[in-house]
Amino acid sequence: MKRRTLMAGALALPFVSTLRAQALPLTPACGKPPALTARQTEGPYYTADTPKRDNFVEPGSKAERLVLEGFVLSTRCTGVAQAMLDVWHCDETGAYDNKGYRYRGHLFTDANGRYRLETIVPALYPGRARHIHVRVQAPQRRLLTTQIYFPGDAGNAGDWIWKRELEMRREGGRGRFDFVVDA
Repeated sequence: MKRRTLMAGALALPFVSTLRAQALPLTPACGKPPALTARQTEGPYYTADTPKRDNFVEPGSKAERLVLEGFVLSTRCTGVAQAMLDVWHCDETGAYDNKGYRYRGHLFTDANGRYRLETIVPALYPGRARHIHVRVQAPQRRLLTTQIYFPGDAGNAGDWIWKRELEMRREGGRGRFDFVVDA
């Protein structure tokens, strides 16, 4: 009896993994060619040579968690495999780590152009809307530098570079943003 239970559990594992991976559709629906994602300044806090990681949650952080996911797409609405996303944002107090790599890192899209990052909701700080900085680069292509904003954020209206088209879609602790690059 134990062997049958073990075998049934082992056979179910691929289906559980498939269900988890299906949180996003395999490719987004595109009725017309999507527009390129708007470029924005990288700001004064960019740091090169960040570690490769897809989880920015720091030990002991009590900040609200955020899972940010989506696709890097070409203008033909196809996923861009192995696109690099270099991401950074401030911490729960509004400070950037300019000496280390707290809330900084880079990750790559999978074969379908999909990415997933676990992080926190960054704090507001004077003069800016809540945002996440991202540099996206498809293999052998031009770099896109932009920022992602939070829908309905109190700081959006007062931030002179905020753009509605750069807002993520958000539901609870999950956010979704698809980048469109020249690939």
